[in-house]
Amino acid sequence: MIRSVFILLFSWIVVVSCTEQKKVRVLPIVGNYDVEYDTIDGKEITDTIYPKVPYFTYLNQDSIKITSTMLKGKVWIADFFFTSCPTICPKMTSQMKRLAFLTKDLEKYIQFISFSINPSYDTPYRLKEYRKHYGINAKNWQFFTGDESATHDLGVNYFQVFANKDIESAGGYAHSPAFVLVDKEGYVRGVYIGTDTKQVDLLHKDVRKLLAYEYDTK
Repeated sequence: MIRSVFILLFSWIVVVSCTEQKKVRVLPIVGNYDVEYDTIDGKEITDTIYPKVPYFTYLNQDSIKITSTMLKGKVWIADFFFTSCPTICPKMTSQMKRLAFLTKDLEKYIQFISFSINPSYDTPYRLKEYRKHYGINAKNWQFFTGDESATHDLGVNYFQVFANKDIESAGGYAHSPAFVLVDKEGYVRGVYIGTDTKQVDLLHKDVRKLLAYEYDTK
């Protein structure tokens, strides 16, 4: 009897373990991936490795040092911008503000992040003035300024966002108009055109889907 119970319990543990390893994802993982190969019991096994957003640290609009660890446990929606941008940034900021309003009921589960790609100009003071100019008061929206090259690397290699200096572009910088959805594990789950209302509405649906089905946030 004891042996039977032990076998049943062991089988249940194995089933649970396998279920956790094969987590059903309602949204794909996005990004450049590596494939690792291994041989187990004579069989070649492949594993797809997707990049995770690495640790980062920035000053926010209040001159407070914020690390990625401090934001852990939330789903992130991020963009890359600069306050003196004369082209797409104002429209992106307006769309992000609209999205923050639409997800107000999920405020404790979502973290909005706007990374400045021109930190030499975008001091915490200017970030704060930018928020004030656009009437942004969302508590779950941080504006970051920090090392420029590290920010550009973060955008290109992890957030799937092009961001770099470009003297031929208006404002001296070129960047993608992307809004990026990142899950609690640090994987990018979607990239959306932040100047397109339909795309931002799709992001709104996707973040609710992600929270509801993968994190059981109803």
